[in-house]
Amino acid sequence: MAVIISMLRAVNVGAHNRIGMAELRQVYESLKLEEPQTYVQSGNVVFKTKERDLVLLAKKIENAIERKLGVRTTVIMRTARELRSVIARNPFAKRRGIEPNRLLVTFFVSDPGREARNEAQNIKADPEELWIEGREAYVYYPNGLARPKIPWMLLERMLQVAGTGRNWNTVTKLLEIAEKLESAE
Repeated sequence: MAVIISMLRAVNVGAHNRIGMAELRQVYESLKLEEPQTYVQSGNVVFKTKERDLVLLAKKIENAIERKLGVRTTVIMRTARELRSVIARNPFAKRRGIEPNRLLVTFFVSDPGREARNEAQNIKADPEELWIEGREAYVYYPNGLARPKIPWMLLERMLQVAGTGRNWNTVTKLLEIAEKLESAE
């Protein structure tokens, strides 16, 4: 049985798209997804499933959330193996002094393509740094996220693909939860 990490886009940001995590787990359970576990209030759910078509599954989850909770959102999913790869490919991993709460990984629904990635990669926003590979972008914000020069919404517009960002602490915690579910089999 596969362990999947799902991340909801733009929920519980300010007063908009409010979703309780207990209710969100109930939605996942209603779809026969096993052992759903949420992490923080930003719509992260780790679960087990036999479903192989993750694109179809994401649409089912999106529709169920809208029907049962009244919120239309995009669900972005990665397998535990894919999340391990995201962590292994971190371009900032060997650099000293990187603060994990200032490193944001944006997970995209699909690969925006080489041309779009190359164009976005040319954004000059010193001291912020941007690396894009496949379906993920890594942005380091040394001065914090309060007034970023590279907001993730800009990336989404440039790349023309929906995404959602998680800081490095959250990314590694989601993998920890996923690995516990994997080892419980």
